[in-house]
Amino acid sequence: MPRLDLKSREPYPFSCEIVVRTTDLNYGGHLGNDRLLSLVQEARVAFLAAHGWNELDCGGAGLIMADAALSYRAEAFAGDMLRFEVAAVEPSRVGFRLAMRVTRPDDGDEVALVETGMVCFDYARRRPVALPEAVRAACRQEA
Repeated sequence: MPRLDLKSREPYPFSCEIVVRTTDLNYGGHLGNDRLLSLVQEARVAFLAAHGWNELDCGGAGLIMADAALSYRAEAFAGDMLRFEVAAVEPSRVGFRLAMRVTRPDDGDEVALVETGMVCFDYARRRPVALPEAVRAACRQEA
């Protein structure tokens, strides 16, 4: 089976740092794949907050994650500080993608590249809705 080949999506206009906790480790003693997705969610929440949004009100629409792609480049361990660089890309009729590069600032290693497909969602009506113009504008600014 061919490997997923995610590419860096520079520039990444937003970044935040998160420490890997002991509870983020798997039986191999390194950051578990499920825990990386949890840290990605933390970075997404921080990115949205920097724009004055949250997952239930992103420019007037809720968000739901439709897909996730992760490409691991290096291990991460308890106590490692990870930098999550984030860019909103590929705006569409009802969503956009969040591209993230995860690095370890201490040694400069790239730990992972991650992309998540975000769909604008009306939780009351349980259906997708149009991408708000403010979110579309943020995607253009970050491209």
